[in-house]
Amino acid sequence: MQTMARLPNLSKRKLQTPVKAAPQQNQIATWLQQGLALHQQGMYSEAQVIYEQILKLQPYHFDALQLSGALLVQTKKYTQAVNFLTKALQINPNHAEAYSNCGNALKELGRPDEALASYDKAISIKSNYAEAYYNRGNALQALKHFDRALASYDKAISIKSNYAEAYSNRGNALKELGRPDEALASYDKAISIKSNNAEAYSNRGNVLKELGRPDEALASYGKAISIKPDYADAHSNRGSALQELGRLDEALVSYDKAISIKPDYAEARWARATSVLPIIQNQAIHIQDCRADFHTKLLELDNWFTKKKLEGGYKAVGSTQPFFIAYQEENNKELLSQYGALCCKLMGYWQQKNNYLLKSRLFKKPIKLGIVSNHIREHSVWSAITRGWIEYLNRDDFQLFFFYTDATIDKETEFAKSIATGFIQCSKNLDRGVNAILDAQIDVLLYPEIGMDPMTVKLASLRLAPVQVASWGHPETTGLPTMDYYVSAELLEPDNPEQYYSERLVKLPNLGCYYKKSSVIAESIDLNGIGIAVDQPLLICPGTPFKYKPQYDHVFVDIAKQLKKCQLIFFTHQKYQLTELLKKRIASRFLEAGLNFKDYCVFIPWQPKTAFYSLMKRADVFLDTIGFSGFNTAMQAIECDLPIVTREGKFMRGRLASGVLKKIGLSELIAGDEKDYVNLAIKLVRNQQYNQSIRKHIKDNSHALYDDLEPVRALEKFIKVAHSESTKQT
Repeated sequence: MQTMARLPNLSKRKLQTPVKAAPQQNQIATWLQQGLALHQQGMYSEAQVIYEQILKLQPYHFDALQLSGALLVQTKKYTQAVNFLTKALQINPNHAEAYSNCGNALKELGRPDEALASYDKAISIKSNYAEAYYNRGNALQALKHFDRALASYDKAISIKSNYAEAYSNRGNALKELGRPDEALASYDKAISIKSNNAEAYSNRGNVLKELGRPDEALASYGKAISIKPDYADAHSNRGSALQELGRLDEALVSYDKAISIKPDYAEARWARATSVLPIIQNQAIHIQDCRADFHTKLLELDNWFTKKKLEGGYKAVGSTQPFFIAYQEENNKELLSQYGALCCKLMGYWQQKNNYLLKSRLFKKPIKLGIVSNHIREHSVWSAITRGWIEYLNRDDFQLFFFYTDATIDKETEFAKSIATGFIQCSKNLDRGVNAILDAQIDVLLYPEIGMDPMTVKLASLRLAPVQVASWGHPETTGLPTMDYYVSAELLEPDNPEQYYSERLVKLPNLGCYYKKSSVIAESIDLNGIGIAVDQPLLICPGTPFKYKPQYDHVFVDIAKQLKKCQLIFFTHQKYQLTELLKKRIASRFLEAGLNFKDYCVFIPWQPKTAFYSLMKRADVFLDTIGFSGFNTAMQAIECDLPIVTREGKFMRGRLASGVLKKIGLSELIAGDEKDYVNLAIKLVRNQQYNQSIRKHIKDNSHALYDDLEPVRALEKFIKVAHSESTKQT
């Protein structure tokens, strides 16, 4: 974020020099003009020599002092800059530019409150000082006061309508406020004013990536790099976009370039380590090699964070995450514990350094339960897990505090606010989140999903409450030593599951959640219009591209071979490039079998719920993803009386649909292996009498899935026991 220094035009005003003999004053005036000319040409060393000559003759020469201060800001010698500018302001306390430049130095020294005071003083002297308003906005952004920063940028722009840098940084504030479309417009305005604005192009790419427009994001990063080839941030962000698109080899090149430009770039090194885990696997990728590489990269990263580099290490935590390791059907406890230990090492250093420590407390009733989540809104995590828990907890025993790490507000957010004792929207402000949790003196801190949001991971890597609990919004162990318990469910876990968790495992009864039947009303859908042949059996394949693993692609070929005619219906992901990678991989399996992929597989746009329900009511079978199952989609299929075929996985994340089927007495639809999976799908299509009997069983028994208070009561009991144990330990 670039600060703006202002150099005075000395020709337009009288020099502020003490009265001396005319020859000496004339010489100083000449030197000052020479020094300023060199300064403006970027010849800083030469200019500084001249300013020093003047100060040897006149130590209290205002212009030489304040120009030296401005030059020292530009050359990043901020402590010296403050010293010179403070002396200058003692001579002339009404100089707006000196106050603004002093503010710039103070901001860079990590003293944003003092910087703000300096900018405010500059503005009080010169009310139309656009640069001071702009710099003030930058200081407010550093303090995470994004609303106030936005107001400062707007004021700067009202004074100086073609202020490209203000538009660019205004875009940054809007992005942080969760207003990406407005941010994009602000970056575009900055670029229209100043076409070579590399920072605006790079930040524009970040917003486009967030909006699910990765191709445009890559083009924007490319433009930034063409303007500024050594722009490390643009190279790293380009790597992130490429990684999200499954183009790992190219991503690695971008990360390596960023690191070569900026060797201390912790975020790029962090991303480089996680990028070895593929998003979309293909037959050529050997997963065990990737896992070994990830282990090695974590070791290298841990060794790289020496004591000197720990200072800014917290910024890297969560910036990219090993999210896709969960989609490998492997025991990830060891790798994620290695990753979690590194997260806690860096965040723990930050916590100690900033003295954000647990304070002694009096444990009183009711228990203070904190919920930290990025999904206190309409989202599968909220609807499947969090909402039912918090809505039906006994308010006599618990006070609810929400710490929300997103900016989106919808009716579900408003509902959470309505039942909360406290609701803090910390968004991306780490200090705000930590302060809010510590100030509330939370007894038990519950994270419904860890691994899906950078801020949640940062907070979860800290010790902020006596008892800290994770759950299955992201159905995988966290590996974080700061997490004491992991809340799962009896019907979702295999035998002896404790070996897969770094936390102490808690299994709530049944499905472990209170789930409400949805009120979705299916609306008619034009199947022909989206490319579906209505005269053929329809098999719904609802998983996201990264849920499908190459070793199971053959089940689609085997089903097609036996049915001869059918439609396997997949859904196009918002990152359509991921879908294209999946489509290409599955098509190759059909080609190997001598079948035309297009005769059997249809990829349709992502559907709204009303249309999706209509499609499921028309379909013959729902094919659950193997290895990483679906929960919300399985529950939705049950609501439509649609038979589900699943293969029970080794780990909880592969047993979500099977848990649903067990709960309603349909274990017969849980395949033991892939061959059994194929045979079940064939039977449900060919034997319509059997299909109808399954549908009737679903209709008669699905009520068992809804409004189950037993898990909520068990959760209450667990929290009370865990809280009681923690009080004994203190």
